[in-house]
Amino acid sequence: MSATGAPRHDEPDNALVSRLLSRRRVLILSGAAGTVILGGAGTAAGRGAATGSTLDSVKAAASASSACTPLTTEQIEGPYHIDHELFRGNVVEDRTGIPLLLVLRTVDSTTCKPVRNAAVEIWHCDASGVYSGYTHNGNGGGGTPPGPVPSGPPPSGAPTAPPGGPGGGHATPTDDLTWLRGIQMTDHEGFVVFRTVLPGWYAGRAVHIHTKVHTGGSRTSDGYTGGRTCHTGQFYFSEDAVEAAADSAPYSANTMTRTTLGQDVLYPGTGPQGGLLHLLYDTRHIERGVIGHITMAVDPDATNDGAGAPGGLRTRLG
Repeated sequence: MSATGAPRHDEPDNALVSRLLSRRRVLILSGAAGTVILGGAGTAAGRGAATGSTLDSVKAAASASSACTPLTTEQIEGPYHIDHELFRGNVVEDRTGIPLLLVLRTVDSTTCKPVRNAAVEIWHCDASGVYSGYTHNGNGGGGTPPGPVPSGPPPSGAPTAPPGGPGGGHATPTDDLTWLRGIQMTDHEGFVVFRTVLPGWYAGRAVHIHTKVHTGGSRTSDGYTGGRTCHTGQFYFSEDAVEAAADSAPYSANTMTRTTLGQDVLYPGTGPQGGLLHLLYDTRHIERGVIGHITMAVDPDATNDGAGAPGGLRTRLG
């Protein structure tokens, strides 16, 4: 926050960021892991509830444990990954929803030490269940998401609705929007912090966020160069939190039948090892904001690009 109490904007406005960029034509923005007040991204995130002291407490708790944890479960990449390199801490752009402060720590599963200078990437749908880059697809029902979408027909061969459940291959993008996508470098303790909004839901999947961890490379003027994707995963939310959010606008306008965490075919049911976030929020007023945090235990020398079968795939369908 500024000295006057006004929100501090750490990135250009939406008109400058909401454009698709390849790895060769990157837009590097001033990531702001140190900005800890939820909200402050135009009208998108609304008012937040997290303070700097709360964030410090979350980080301290995560750093205090020296015990090694099992490898975090690998998951499929899913159809909506786009090879952006949008280096930024605030990924909201013009999306509305419950503010979410996502605190992620990456550690070496063998040494238990922080993985420094790794590139952590996230992407997820908005409150209506729609992904940037795929707004013509709707949220699984073939419909049009609320709010403005690019004019004109989608590209030839583009799918009409997101595939639910596992697999599905990579979908052809339908537009050049970039909201709720971003990447950051881990600090000396292995942390990155993203300001975003709580995701909504679409056909066949529980509420989730996708992630990739890239190691062995470096950030240059051209983006992230070299290295490998050592982890591809997904983060999940407790049913209590999702149910509380579902009663608040704009989530209450999402009429798609929601797949619960227990029904999801990809969530392995193993808690934090399987990607279940630790959540902090006012149970009476979740609309004020949520802090989600998790430690990812990875093998920095491995390659897990999310192209194979998900490690947590259940044999029963939800």
